[in-house]
Amino acid sequence: MKSGRTVVSSLVPCRSGAAIGGFPSRLHRGGGMDTAPTVSWLEKLIPQAWHDSLTLFVALTAACAALLYLLRPETRKSTLRSLLAAAIALVVINLGPQDGQAVAEWVKQVAIIVLGLALIRLWAMMLMRLFLPLLRLHPPRILEDILLVLGCVGWGLVLLRLAGLDLSHIVTTSAVITGVLAFSMQDTLGNILAGLSLQLDNSVEVGDWIKSGELSGRVVEINWRATLVETRNWETVVIPNSQLMKGQFAILGKHQGAPLQWRRWVWFNINWDTLPNQIISVVERSLREAQLPGVALSPEPNCILMGFENGYSKYAVRYWLTDLAADDLTDSVVRTHIDAALRRHNLKMSSPHYNVLTIKDNEKYMEARMKKHLEERVQALRKVELLSSLNDEELVVLADQLKFTPFVTGDIIMHQGAVAHWLYIMLNGEVEVWVNLPDGSRKLVDVLEGGNFFGEMGLMTGEARSGTVIARSNVECLRLDKESFQSILSSRKELAEAISSILAERLAERTRKLPQDWQEGHGSPQRAELVDKIRRFFGLAKH
Repeated sequence: MKSGRTVVSSLVPCRSGAAIGGFPSRLHRGGGMDTAPTVSWLEKLIPQAWHDSLTLFVALTAACAALLYLLRPETRKSTLRSLLAAAIALVVINLGPQDGQAVAEWVKQVAIIVLGLALIRLWAMMLMRLFLPLLRLHPPRILEDILLVLGCVGWGLVLLRLAGLDLSHIVTTSAVITGVLAFSMQDTLGNILAGLSLQLDNSVEVGDWIKSGELSGRVVEINWRATLVETRNWETVVIPNSQLMKGQFAILGKHQGAPLQWRRWVWFNINWDTLPNQIISVVERSLREAQLPGVALSPEPNCILMGFENGYSKYAVRYWLTDLAADDLTDSVVRTHIDAALRRHNLKMSSPHYNVLTIKDNEKYMEARMKKHLEERVQALRKVELLSSLNDEELVVLADQLKFTPFVTGDIIMHQGAVAHWLYIMLNGEVEVWVNLPDGSRKLVDVLEGGNFFGEMGLMTGEARSGTVIARSNVECLRLDKESFQSILSSRKELAEAISSILAERLAERTRKLPQDWQEGHGSPQRAELVDKIRRFFGLAKH
């Protein structure tokens, strides 16, 4: 490095009446040019008498920075970057262009600015991370940032003042700008002030384990905007400082005058056959003799009877955890030792006991229930006009064969043209009966409610469905199959004639509801014809 005088000579070209450092030369009061050499702001910044002191200051800074690099490994990257910036600035100042042109002057001015910023950065780190810790003072990290910002602002004001600007106007303008920024950056400023408060009052420090709501982890950094928390799941959660200050959080394991330890609870249940004193003695002696890793020796682990529930005694082991990052793992180790200690003394853990009231279905109960259902079905069959000729015994036989069949709104119960040998007896609800016409349209011919029946032609003659039945609401039906009716008709062949008469009347009534052209093409079958179809379908011989 050149001497201080060489630095000044390279920085300050002495040309009368020329623009120096990008700023115009002064004019003489008489209106002419001043013939005296103009003093640049760089020469004001570094007077001739300070050259040797500046060299000594730079050397002292380099020595202290080397010490900081060796003693504080976490600052090495920042220290190297600042030293590199200062070195480049010094090279430009000493070895830069010397022709006094405006470009060369601007380059040197920028180098001076960078040198100042680098030195401020280095001294802020050395003060906060080297000198004060040697005096056993550990200021919060955010104070270093504040000191750095103030130093940079001060350096900028010095440069502006030496350049000839009036700082009073800057202060007035900056006050207005500051007010506007403060209004528009309320959240950001709130986080900054909250972060400063957190560190100044030592309410939470880097390294503390905290719990806020469901979040639990270790604080790794408190910066201007947020607090960074590392969880046990290897996640880094960013909490805004203002949110942390407004809410409630717990600092885990922190007790005045005690080492970092956090009390944990492990629960287990034992039946009532063993005295609680025996269980407590066995568990405590086992844990104290084991000296498990992560479990503090003082206070010692203890076992407590917590209550009686559902046929067992509820116990808890309380121990103090020394490694807060290994909470679940240490809990597991403690549980394992508790289980082993109990097994060695033939003590078994218990599960909850419950008294369940059950009703045993006996023959009388089942008989009464079946009789009730059977009576309900017989009453439903009596409402079916088609089965009015059956006696009580025959109705009971059919009732026992009925199958409960529910439908919900919109279900298609039967399709027109489909073949199905079922009769539906409606208990409740409503259904619509639709018929497809030759022109492709369809017509609503009937709406049936609870107590009605449909599908009788399919059951008695085996013919395809003459209409489509759709559930208008939730419908409950009882379904009667052909096989259930077969035995009754086989024993009473005269029923076919009675049933055929009813079928003929129902078909005639339904046909009258259809258009005239449909009636002409689909005449209703006569009673004799229906009797013959029923006999053929059920395989009944004529008598």
